[in-house]
Amino acid sequence: MAEVVAASPLAAPRPVRRWRADDFIKAFFGSNALIAIVVLALITIFLFREGFGFFGQNLRNIRLYRRAGLEYVDIMRDTANAHAALSRGLNLTRKSAQTTESAETLARFDQFATAFSDSAEDLNGLVSDAGEKAVALRDALALQAGDVDRGGENEGRAGAPPVDEATTISALRANTATFAAITSTMAEKIRGLLKTPPTFENAKTKRTFDSWSKRVENYLAILPGTTKKLQSWDPDSPVPAYRAVTSFLFGRDWITASFWQDWYGIIPLLVGSIMVSIVALAIAVPFGVASAIYVSEIAFPAEKQLIKPYVEFIAAIPSVVLGFFGIAVVGETIRHLSQSRFFHWVGFFPISERLNVFTAGSLLALMAVPTIFTLAEDALRNVPRGFKEASYALGANRLQTIGRVLVPASLSGIVSAVLLGLGRVIGETMVVLLCAGNRIAIPDFTQGLGAFFQPVHTMTGIIAQEMGEVVRGSIHYRALFMVGLVLFAITLAINYGAQKLVQRYRMSIG
Repeated sequence: MAEVVAASPLAAPRPVRRWRADDFIKAFFGSNALIAIVVLALITIFLFREGFGFFGQNLRNIRLYRRAGLEYVDIMRDTANAHAALSRGLNLTRKSAQTTESAETLARFDQFATAFSDSAEDLNGLVSDAGEKAVALRDALALQAGDVDRGGENEGRAGAPPVDEATTISALRANTATFAAITSTMAEKIRGLLKTPPTFENAKTKRTFDSWSKRVENYLAILPGTTKKLQSWDPDSPVPAYRAVTSFLFGRDWITASFWQDWYGIIPLLVGSIMVSIVALAIAVPFGVASAIYVSEIAFPAEKQLIKPYVEFIAAIPSVVLGFFGIAVVGETIRHLSQSRFFHWVGFFPISERLNVFTAGSLLALMAVPTIFTLAEDALRNVPRGFKEASYALGANRLQTIGRVLVPASLSGIVSAVLLGLGRVIGETMVVLLCAGNRIAIPDFTQGLGAFFQPVHTMTGIIAQEMGEVVRGSIHYRALFMVGLVLFAITLAINYGAQKLVQRYRMSIG
């Protein structure tokens, strides 16, 4: 008899699962989210990989700067540069006095300015001679250490005789006594000039000269302290490792491809980016949010059909076209307005630079308005209709309903709109590269709001301008990637802070 084997339940065929439309949608958007995470991770890894090694190279750079005596020479050079800055101050005083003083007064002032400028002639010669010795020693030490960043400079010195480091340092330090004698003689000449200063007929010119004289007195007072710095300078003093980080994060100089010394301080670039963003948001946020409120709650249908497409069309304008518009129209217009008599009461007018923080910020505001307008309007439209009806039922008028109900209820969306506008502003390159002036210097904040009418450089602008000219793997190359990392970190911090702010606001009204 044939045996009948019962089929085991484990061997039963599994039911075939059919894919539904929801499954395809989940797979599509889930894969997109995964791709976004992977891309973000790859960008982060790439930035860290290319910037890795910068701090080590920067530390070697700073240690070589001290060991070769460049730091010693820069102590004297700062004194010479301060004197040159005072001479330029006299030139500015001369320009302002041309229209108010007589020819005889101007002639006496020119004699005074020439004598003051000539008083630092010996100091400049001393700095030049000491600088040549320090540079020769620096190049010899870099060649000995195989410094790739200065390989091009050292190729021509390969056959040069070796430099005796100890002898060169001794010769440099011998300049301390010479510096003390020269500055003492220079101080006597300057004090003699100040005893018989030029006289002015115009009260404003006299006040400007008196202010300059106070700066000269302060300059003379620090000369003995400079001599003490030279006496206490030690080339063998160790440079702590944290200097490589602090010199980048808090450095006030960005100097590259210099025959003397390269510095990579991000502060002037960071300040420039922040100032341009402040101007852009100060213009774009009121216009963008107010336009969104008007179109969403006040405008007639015909007005909506006219306003909304034209505002959003601005986003389609290429940034390079806006940059050219800023150079040819906005910058020139601002400079002409500053020279008009109507604005003579403004203390920092007239301005001489048409490309500055305000020009770049104005153009960036124009680029940010469509983003803020569109997202803020969507946030206002997503407020439940019952909120508005309840407000009207309680007797509130339209303005009260907008200010106390609609805007608070849509605040998270409005904050998101502002943040996306900030992301558009701080990440923009072409407009700031064309319209910000590209001066790597911290503006003079003693002028108050006048600092916003001075040229600056930004983090995005410096990357775009210099990345194509650097050698891969050099300290300059890695410094630009570190700037990109700082920009990346700032963006993450802004978004994180905004999320915390929105959560706190929701809890307070919840």
